[in-house]
Amino acid sequence: MAALALFSRIGLSEQKAKETLKNEALSGLLAQAVEQAEAILGCAVDRCTGTLLYNAATRLKDQQHLAFLVKYIATKGVGSDLQLNAAVEYIKNHRLDSIDSTDFERECGIGVVVTPEQIEETVEATVNKYINNIMLERYRFNMGLLMGDVRTKLKWADGKIVKNEVDLQVLNLLGPKTEADLEKKAKTPKEKAPRSGLKDKEEGSNNGENFKTEGYVVTDNTMELLQKHLEITGGQVRTRFPPEPNGILHIGHAKAINFNFGYARANDGICFLRYDDTNPEKEEEKYFQGIREMVEWLGYTPYKITHASDYFDHLYDWAVELIKRRQAYACHQKVEEIKGHNPPPSPWRDRPVEDSLLLFQQMRKGMFAEGEVTLRMKLIMEDGKMDPVAYRIKYTAHHRTGDQWCIYPTYDYTHCLCDSIEHITHSLCTKEFQARRSSYYWLCNALDVYCPVQWEYGRLNLQYTVVSKRKIIKLVEAGAVRDWDDPRLFTLTALRRRGFPSEAINNFCAKVGVTVAQTTMAPHLLESCVRDVLNDTAPRAMAVLEPLRVTITNFPSNQPLEVSVPNFPADESRGFHVVPFSRTIYIEQADFREVMEKGYKRLTCEQPVGLRHTGYVLSVQRVIRDNDRKVTELEATCKKSESVEKPKAFIHWVSNPVTCELRLYERLFIHKCPEDSAEVPGGFLSDINPSSMQLIPAALLDVSVRAARPFDKFQFERVGYFSLDPDSTEQRLVFNRTVTLKEDPGKM
Repeated sequence: MAALALFSRIGLSEQKAKETLKNEALSGLLAQAVEQAEAILGCAVDRCTGTLLYNAATRLKDQQHLAFLVKYIATKGVGSDLQLNAAVEYIKNHRLDSIDSTDFERECGIGVVVTPEQIEETVEATVNKYINNIMLERYRFNMGLLMGDVRTKLKWADGKIVKNEVDLQVLNLLGPKTEADLEKKAKTPKEKAPRSGLKDKEEGSNNGENFKTEGYVVTDNTMELLQKHLEITGGQVRTRFPPEPNGILHIGHAKAINFNFGYARANDGICFLRYDDTNPEKEEEKYFQGIREMVEWLGYTPYKITHASDYFDHLYDWAVELIKRRQAYACHQKVEEIKGHNPPPSPWRDRPVEDSLLLFQQMRKGMFAEGEVTLRMKLIMEDGKMDPVAYRIKYTAHHRTGDQWCIYPTYDYTHCLCDSIEHITHSLCTKEFQARRSSYYWLCNALDVYCPVQWEYGRLNLQYTVVSKRKIIKLVEAGAVRDWDDPRLFTLTALRRRGFPSEAINNFCAKVGVTVAQTTMAPHLLESCVRDVLNDTAPRAMAVLEPLRVTITNFPSNQPLEVSVPNFPADESRGFHVVPFSRTIYIEQADFREVMEKGYKRLTCEQPVGLRHTGYVLSVQRVIRDNDRKVTELEATCKKSESVEKPKAFIHWVSNPVTCELRLYERLFIHKCPEDSAEVPGGFLSDINPSSMQLIPAALLDVSVRAARPFDKFQFERVGYFSLDPDSTEQRLVFNRTVTLKEDPGKM
């Protein structure tokens, strides 16, 4: 009775308080939270605080995490549902011992004060943005757009105050509603525009007009559900990037990330990062972390990070409802019996609802072996697959929910319902998911929930590579590559390690564009985008890969001279770095020939050459050889450039250099399509290019690279673009060649 009184006192209705008491875990957590809050305050909590405590306790089932949040709720740091949602999400995505309070408070808007003046000014600016449409449509204008715009700019503003201000300013602008405003707008049939590909669909897919989309299934409840959806979203475009956390993202995912996040950004919308974590056997923490890092590396910030597992309780309840509606049933057919096209109907398809409900509950309680029972949905998909599985048994601890569940939903069941929960407006997916579109619409409509629209587009493939997890694991096991981030692969971690700028990958995706047709591109198109970016962003340095020692016998100083080298020779306003120029320098062996040849413009015994950036011209006086008659050193003299005839060429050099390791990469595979085919009869493992990596253990670089950090990028003059590898140490710097300075015609 004491607990009942406590829960009633904090604002729960008598019925809600009694329901809470039935759940021992929840009631225990809530009681502790209230006691902690009252100990902090020194008095009883008010109803507003009590409601927040209840919502926090229902969503954070760990007492330590809840105790962390209670401190902020009690002191009014977290004082709204908006802040609570942000706080719970933050806590779920961070270990408690790793939470930075400053970062937490910033992400949750703690301490942020939105004044009435700010709301007034922002609403005024937003009204002015849409004023022409408002004046034209008057009160038929979708005011949700105004709300959405203001909330985007003032994330932590009180929604009620914002709405009141919007209503007030619109009233001041338009005056009271007239009889014409109150009349229902007559529906006029629209001529159906021709559709040709995804672009046409996008242009005609206004949020709220989903029911007009070709193939979209309209039910008696569709319009009501869409109206509620619009009230929640304010007409805002919502997309999501839904990767499975069972592998590393690759170049194809970069297109999906750009399309989902980019489409939302271009339409002032939002994009969720939602992990499809429904298969605990294959999911690992490193994949969750790696996916998020790559999304952020490409320059995108998710509106919210969610997981399919966030909705496991909700999805289970919906599965029960689906059984009750006679749209799902418990089935004992084995997996191999229901694979492929047009499998035989299940003999359990028409079993009584009560039997399926009981069996489904027993599945959840762990009363069957894996594969002994599944829950299947009653529909036939486009590809002929009959009654796809909605739930299967897996006795594997889940990354986030531990041993709470032994049944897990499938993609076909989970994906559309998660989209519905998050009020996604554009479910963007690659062409192979077109066969699942009917099940997507069917399931939302079978449960009478908001149904988003699925749009398909062609996936992006590259030649000379493989991207499947299974094949990359085989490459690692065979020793052909070091790991998932080996720079010869086209995973995003590998491309970052090699030195590909994220901007270049985004530019490449933009150039490829979005079409319904599948696209297979040559790598040189991506490399061209990389050169375009690095040419403007990678500072120059001098590097000698095959050094030849040169001693300048008449060097004009007893001490090394300081030479200023422009970071970007085409724009010297972007700064310089200083390198030493001393009596001993090193040049490339290829920049010297003993015997003059026609057309050769660099250093010979008869032909001088300029030294870049020094103002000196070098002339050979003596050639020194070893016992095998190989040239090992030159003795030379130098003269000021203005005192001699202009040389035919200027070469790069280093002095007092830094010794580094360089890794030069070529394509990993010999053929364009290294999959099993007539071109590669032995499969992709037989198509490895033996020269895909060349190691230069002791290249000589100018001292400007000494302070470089991993992933810093340089153009080594006349050599190529390079990036510092994370393998580097203070004693040994390692550089990966990102791309050559120019495209190699031999690769075409």
